[in-house]
Amino acid sequence: MTASTPGPDLLYSEAEDDLRAAVRALLADRCDPAIVLDGLESATGYDAGLWRALGTDIGTAGLLVPQAFGGAGASAREAAVVLEEVGRSVAPVPYLTSAVIAVTALLGCEGELPDVAALLTGLADGRTVAVLALPLPTAPGTAYPQRVRADAQGALSGRITSVADAAAAEVLLVPAEGPEGPALYAVDATADGVRHDPVTPLDLTRPLGHLTLEGAAGRPLATGERARAAVGRALLTGAGLLASEQLGVAEWCLAETVRYTAERKQFGRAVGSFQALKHRLAALWLDVASARAAARNAADALATDSPDAPVAVAVAQAYCAPVAVRAAEECIQLHGGIGMTWEHPAHLFLKRAKSDEIALGAPGRHRETLADLAALPAP
Repeated sequence: MTASTPGPDLLYSEAEDDLRAAVRALLADRCDPAIVLDGLESATGYDAGLWRALGTDIGTAGLLVPQAFGGAGASAREAAVVLEEVGRSVAPVPYLTSAVIAVTALLGCEGELPDVAALLTGLADGRTVAVLALPLPTAPGTAYPQRVRADAQGALSGRITSVADAAAAEVLLVPAEGPEGPALYAVDATADGVRHDPVTPLDLTRPLGHLTLEGAAGRPLATGERARAAVGRALLTGAGLLASEQLGVAEWCLAETVRYTAERKQFGRAVGSFQALKHRLAALWLDVASARAAARNAADALATDSPDAPVAVAVAQAYCAPVAVRAAEECIQLHGGIGMTWEHPAHLFLKRAKSDEIALGAPGRHRETLADLAALPAP
């Protein structure tokens, strides 16, 4: 970086702080841990009412959608703020999958196509939920998927496993191998030839499902390099902003553990006053502070379309994913016996952290990507 090149902006703007306050107030009112626990084993696995309140009433569903399609025309920085709060409350809503990944994929398609415009308009006001039909662990930089084949009439056949929030989706964005190469299609989730088989995930707040397509009618959105680039950008953006959700998980775990250890008495003293626990919590605070810098750097790089965005995303995922897991594990351990009970919400955060750790590429995969980008091959 030259002396004249501005560095990344890791601070929150006043508008971002206002957005955080609104989202946090809503989630505190509508997404208390007890409410999340009660709804974990519902048929859908997500809270449709909460999604309407968050996506439509507050308008977060359309943050990344341009104003021409009814959205806010905001950037990845604002979406990252929402995801921090979603992680902080383990909210069972399809924000990452629909408002981030699906929207980004559509923005990379031929915008003049009526289907693309209509989908973006529906996603902007939260009326429509769409998901990119790829396995949850699919990492940025993965070869274009060939799990689904399309014939000349746009009929799609194939099977896609472990699709996040498939049960919530009205529209599936399906990468496929078309007659002339890569293509991206829109498929109605209730169309003939579409079967959804739910699976039991570790994290019940982000349901998974297997999709089977048997001659399902697809509407072409992009072909060739444009389709490849749209899917690639969606995965990169999703991975980069997932770091903000992981940050939110880690922040809740740290704050809740500090609060509990300050109140829990042992031998006539708060257990948080013991030096061994002070050291563990201080080390965790440093990890979370560093994770915040990495997540904000990734969000800012995506927002400014920086050429260093792939590096920033790889760093954020390689660092933030293990921090979220470590914070959740410390939260459960330092809560003692109650941390292991179903009634205490700590297990929700551990499951979200572990699920996020493999979503959109495991940390090891991102470290390999970073080594390649930095021209540092493994020995």
